[in-house]
Amino acid sequence: MKLIVGLGNPGRDYVNNRHNAGFKCVDLFAREHGISLTQRVARSKLGTGEVADTRIVVAKPQTFMNLSGEAVAALVRRYRLSSQDILVIHDDLDLPLGKIRIREKGSSGGHNGLKSIISHLGTQDFPRIRVGIAPTEDSSSAATHEVDAIEHVLSDFTDAEKTVMREIYVKVAAAIECVLTEGIAAAMNKYN
Repeated sequence: MKLIVGLGNPGRDYVNNRHNAGFKCVDLFAREHGISLTQRVARSKLGTGEVADTRIVVAKPQTFMNLSGEAVAALVRRYRLSSQDILVIHDDLDLPLGKIRIREKGSSGGHNGLKSIISHLGTQDFPRIRVGIAPTEDSSSAATHEVDAIEHVLSDFTDAEKTVMREIYVKVAAAIECVLTEGIAAAMNKYN
């Protein structure tokens, strides 16, 4: 079994925020595979299904970004998974808008959702897909200070950015499927 986790913030106020790119990616992936994210388990919205003979759980923690690790750790315990059975999809302020990077493991890179997951799992050795949301000229001035960064990630995409991101959600959904069917190394070679 594999756990596919999209990070974001719950609630209507955050639906179109840049910080919810992870939610948007797993929403599309789930729709493409006929998985309905209607179950409520371990402080998450989730659904189960199968991709290429692999049973999967697709989850969106409802704990708010900074506490994502609470939900992820509870799901890992519930389904008796290892950290290598998880794939986390999250926004990345340091990656240009419209770029993705797949990693086998790594630090939080300052991302509070990843910090929480690393803290609760006791390891940073889990695969992730980073989705670039760095500021563009169209969105705002460069988010160089912490306050600017917070304002940026909690603001909505501009219309021009939404167009770019719709293509990225499709690309990330395909990358998730590649990880499941061909493995993390193949997905890194294909999408990085």
